[in-house]
Amino acid sequence: MITIKRADYDRAEDAEAIIVLMDAYAQDPMGGGQPLSDYSRKNLATKLKQHNAVTLLAWDGQRPVAILNAFFGFSTFACRPLLNVHDLAVLKNYRGRGLSRLLLTELESVGRNHDCCKLTLEVLSGNERAQAAYQSFGFSRYQLDPTQGQAFFWEKKL
Repeated sequence: MITIKRADYDRAEDAEAIIVLMDAYAQDPMGGGQPLSDYSRKNLATKLKQHNAVTLLAWDGQRPVAILNAFFGFSTFACRPLLNVHDLAVLKNYRGRGLSRLLLTELESVGRNHDCCKLTLEVLSGNERAQAAYQSFGFSRYQLDPTQGQAFFWEKKL
């Protein structure tokens, strides 16, 4: 039976689950294909706690099988908080079972409890499976004015 729980960053079992799941995600082609660094392995749970993250874990009994990391942001137009999904990963053998929907449903509840105006996320253009899952949950591409086109997510590494 699958259960969804909010991670307690101070609980050793949850901290280890975060590392295991994030390392599996990092090694997946959709996560960049490289394992987590030693620094990330050692510090990730502590840093997530420091940055007021929301981490949701899906468990199959005692085994962690999926993770969602989100961060609070702020919508200036709505003048309310928002939650941005930064990571959503499901172990390969558990994909296609609706775990992303369970995690997103729980995150939506967290967002509503914090008076958030929306959930946001980024998705790779080649990750059609994830796009379909997000669309079925009610996500859509972001635009303010259709004549101005859709928003792009860009980065500049520091």
